[in-house]
Amino acid sequence: RMIYVSCNPATQARDLNLLSAKYDLIKIQPVDMFPHTHHIESVALLKLKI
Repeated sequence: RMIYVSCNPATQARDLNLLSAKYDLIKIQPVDMFPHTHHIESVALLKLKI
């Protein structure tokens, strides 16, 4: 398993697309680490394909 944490949704989407060749995306969750701002963190759980 791999956990991928990102503060940039655009680059995370790009990277998850590249990783999809070897990993399945199990879950993705936004996290509001900085309340009252437009900044979010995004946490993705990936699992190695069998």
